[in-house]
Amino acid sequence: MKSLKKIYCDVCTLYRPFDDQDMMRIRLETDAFYLILQAIQNRTYEMIISPVHLAEINAIEDVKERYEVLVLLKKVSSSPQYNLPRIRERAEYFYNKKLGVADATHLAFAEAAADFFISCDDKLIRKCKNLDINMTVMNPVQFTVKEDLK
Repeated sequence: MKSLKKIYCDVCTLYRPFDDQDMMRIRLETDAFYLILQAIQNRTYEMIISPVHLAEINAIEDVKERYEVLVLLKKVSSSPQYNLPRIRERAEYFYNKKLGVADATHLAFAEAAADFFISCDDKLIRKCKNLDINMTVMNPVQFTVKEDLK
């Protein structure tokens, strides 16, 4: 059986449907996120999560929104076994390259298990272009175009 391409979405991407949909960019990224979810449910891709997801999501103040994101992850994601010393080493590398702690840690977990890191954070995506990362980093719209999701 062919192994599925693995996707790691950061929390800003998972949370995009709760953002103000009046802005065109946000609406496009939300639609792209839903296309990605559909592809995951169709078993074209596998969504990978890490302990960083759970820590960030548990900090969401709105109980209903927090619950919806947690239920979604429970339905469509998997959490592989991670080599934690290697994750720590890579997170420190990314942190030393001027990424925030959460972004550095997300990237380290994603790099360990995923083929794609998807984020709605333009600043983070730009910073990643200058780093030695062993996966593709892009926003949800770019991903849907690249992978021809419809």
